[in-house]
Amino acid sequence: MAQRKFSHKNMLKIKNITKKFGANIAVNDVSFEIRPHEIYVLIGPNGSGKTTIVKMVCGLLRPDGGEIEIGKYNIIKNPIEAKSLLGYIPDEPTVWGKMTGEEFLHFSGALYGLREKSRVKKIAEWLSVFHLEGMEKESFESYSRGNKQKFSIMAAMMHQPKLLLIDEPIVGLDPKSAEIAKKQFSQFAKNGGAILLVTHTLSFAESLAARIGLLHKGKIKAQGSLGELRVKARLGENADLEQIYKVFTRS
Repeated sequence: MAQRKFSHKNMLKIKNITKKFGANIAVNDVSFEIRPHEIYVLIGPNGSGKTTIVKMVCGLLRPDGGEIEIGKYNIIKNPIEAKSLLGYIPDEPTVWGKMTGEEFLHFSGALYGLREKSRVKKIAEWLSVFHLEGMEKESFESYSRGNKQKFSIMAAMMHQPKLLLIDEPIVGLDPKSAEIAKKQFSQFAKNGGAILLVTHTLSFAESLAARIGLLHKGKIKAQGSLGELRVKARLGENADLEQIYKVFTRS
């Protein structure tokens, strides 16, 4: 699906961000940028700071230091303008249980200013993509974990954002649905969108990422394309992400 035109060198710029929870430093002086057409994947174990970074980018958490810019907008100084460019797929899809899938998609689209006629058209298109025609009339609480995830993906992409934030995108999805989601994310980037994706599924990261950030104890230990990381780790051309990650996180 076509993207809104928005010309800017970096769709996301993160500069020296830090986040503390009490004495714990969850994110420690992290910096990276994501350009249009690019999928940047953050990998790391639980507690490494991945979700905290995503929540700071979308404005759910405030950094203790550093700056975050989405397009030309600072997320703290210009939150409305910055968030208008975002689509967010959280790690746990949550919505009012009694709301139907269709109501959820209309609600999400309306928040971003989509008119009803446009919402109806886009909902039909997205239901067809994930083969969910008919299920939109059922309540959200009746959906499986996988179907909740599909509706979350649809809601995040309906308004054609410029930056997509994805936290564990394929949890609960069957292989066919995971492949559909992967195709949609790839097409989104091909059409000019930028993606920040965090995941534990290393094979999924390898298949999608233009660049990868290796996060460990709140710090990025290395970043680059898969090929560049192999060279930096002094590993062979067949080394996978797990092997690369171990090299940079031995300490």
